[in-house]
Amino acid sequence: MTDARISNPVERPRLRRTRALLAPAVDNWLARGYLVVVAAALGFFLCAVYVLPDPGFAGIWPLMATAPTSMLALLLSTPAGYSSLTWLSPLTFAAGTALAGLFNAVLLGRLVRRLRVRQPRPAV
Repeated sequence: MTDARISNPVERPRLRRTRALLAPAVDNWLARGYLVVVAAALGFFLCAVYVLPDPGFAGIWPLMATAPTSMLALLLSTPAGYSSLTWLSPLTFAAGTALAGLFNAVLLGRLVRRLRVRQPRPAV
């Protein structure tokens, strides 16, 4: 009798590929720490927008924490006819910044994995 909760690796190749792509974002402490900084910046931004009476420049913290990817994404997603950012809702900005932070964490994790010094193994 098979349990429906147990997944067969052959059944879900897309899920395996996604996990393999996102694994560098959480497999070392530097990338995890970066994700904590991004989450704190996003939390501050969302708190400032929805709780505080005047958020001011609260959006600069998540934007700078996830630079340069977030700046590039913001420039590419801006409609050509708009000269201001009134079209950008806070939740759309937060989602885009979270994706940019995740992308940066994957790149940071891959860099750490590549730069990791391997211990020499004795010959058998």
